[in-house]
Amino acid sequence: MSDVPAKLTVVTGKGSPGRSRLTSLLIHLGLLAASVVMLYPLLWLLAASFRPENEIFTSASILPSVWSIDSYIRGWNGLRTSFGVFFTNSFIISGLSVIGNVMACSMAAYAFARLDFRFKNFWFAMMLLTLMLPYQVTLIPQYVLFRQLGWVNTFLPLVVPKFLAADGFFIFLMVQFFRGLPKELDEAAQMDGCSPWRIYWKIIIPLSMPVLATAAIFTFIWTWDDFFGPLIYLSEMKSYTVMLGLRTFTDSTGESDYGGLFAMSVLSLVPIFLFFLFFQRLLIEGIATTGMKR
Repeated sequence: MSDVPAKLTVVTGKGSPGRSRLTSLLIHLGLLAASVVMLYPLLWLLAASFRPENEIFTSASILPSVWSIDSYIRGWNGLRTSFGVFFTNSFIISGLSVIGNVMACSMAAYAFARLDFRFKNFWFAMMLLTLMLPYQVTLIPQYVLFRQLGWVNTFLPLVVPKFLAADGFFIFLMVQFFRGLPKELDEAAQMDGCSPWRIYWKIIIPLSMPVLATAAIFTFIWTWDDFFGPLIYLSEMKSYTVMLGLRTFTDSTGESDYGGLFAMSVLSLVPIFLFFLFFQRLLIEGIATTGMKR
């Protein structure tokens, strides 16, 4: 009788259902605890905006004992300039920055991704090098230039660079997306007599809405949250942005209105939240498809 190899029993399975449910429960509990820890500062800020002034730093409860909107009324009208002016200024700067970045960066990215010109690789490498320069390195030369142009204490230093494709990150992001579009589209359009500008406007732009939306959302959020730039170039209160307006509620030499500060901080988060809520699908699609070959 020939030797028969011993049978090896291989157990393949996902484990007992009870253990799987326990693992899933523990994972969800851990994620819930982490979410509470991350959201607690935001919840405390929201609750503090409805507290009376004397309870903001004395009560440990997350819920106010008395709900009041006095902080919102006081914060909106408590300064020499209405907080609505600050919101208007921020919307103007952010809106123009979005338009400038989307237009200028998309045209620069189209040139790098689809056109051929001398020293293209060199200029693209130089553009990437600008990503490594901290903002503080170019701050003084830019300030001297804008002061000589008479642009200090205006919105121009915060807006004009956006129309000159100054944000290399968005150029790089769009270049990766444009390279994923089939070049046969350009060749077919050229055979029909389309110029490079017409190809960019009629073919590339309609196919690139996800990455354009991604650039627009990030530009809006970063510009809206920018504090350093307006602090350097804006000196009159009537031209302040929301971030500079929030700073005026705290005074190291006098009395600080923390209730108004927290109330206006909550309102300052609303535009960003709505932007992300409405364009979340395009944002995720743009990030997920950037750099993919089609």
